Amino acid sequence: MTRPTPAISVVNVSKSFGQTEVLHDISLDIPAGQVSCLIGPSGSGKSTLLRCIAFLEETTSGRILIEGQPLGFSEQDSGYRARQSRAQTRAVRANIGMVFQQFNLWPHMTALGNVSAALKVVRKLPKAEAEARAMAQLTKVGLAERAHHYPSQLSGGQQQRVAIARALALEPKIMLFDEPTSALDPELTGEVLTVMRTLAAEGMTMVVVTHEIGFAASVGTQINFLDQGRLLFSGPPEEVFRKPRPQRLEQFLDTYIDRGASMLA
Repeated sequence: MTRPTPAISVVNVSKSFGQTEVLHDISLDIPAGQVSCLIGPSGSGKSTLLRCIAFLEETTSGRILIEGQPLGFSEQDSGYRARQSRAQTRAVRANIGMVFQQFNLWPHMTALGNVSAALKVVRKLPKAEAEARAMAQLTKVGLAERAHHYPSQLSGGQQQRVAIARALALEPKIMLFDEPTSALDPELTGEVLTVMRTLAAEGMTMVVVTHEIGFAASVGTQINFLDQGRLLFSGPPEEVFRKPRPQRLEQFLDTYIDRGASMLA
């Protein structure tokens, strides 16, 4: 039986900034419809890997495929990486939505304006259609009644939910989240994780950089542990979190005061 094409394939990817190598020969397949969580200590390369998948950073070597299509570079028979045209890269990137640590909302636009802006500018949709689609996404994240409020009138959790709605409005097949709750207090964190759980239940392919180990253990279908730019462990939560755990992973999880959420039998 033919193996399904992964939503994302990371193939022997390395990334250096000057003389500093931050990713070292990482290979990883992320199946469609799965929630793949990237965990590990600060500085382990998680966000850099996510930014490479979004082509916000160019890999130094290796390649990334989105639904089987190369992103940014295509590999020739000789192993040489040929740069794609901008049009080719844009077409592949159109399948990807991304949510950042900071909300990055336009302060002079309402929630509705923030979500509909890309639909008007990028997709060239008429104003009425763009705003109807934007309102549908705001409804999805529970913010229909706040559509005409400005970012300064919204809580941090509400702003992050607007950012999620903005990404979803472009109808991506893959959603990337870079520590989306790191700037939020515990109560507001719950608002955002609830939306993410809903997306996971709907079958959205998601890659999540997170320190929310409980979320990774309960919602993630694939857990990837990075340390010093290397992918040390990858597998389902019941395997990655099961005791006895590898020593380096045990050391990492021991840094959490409340480890109960991350312990699966």
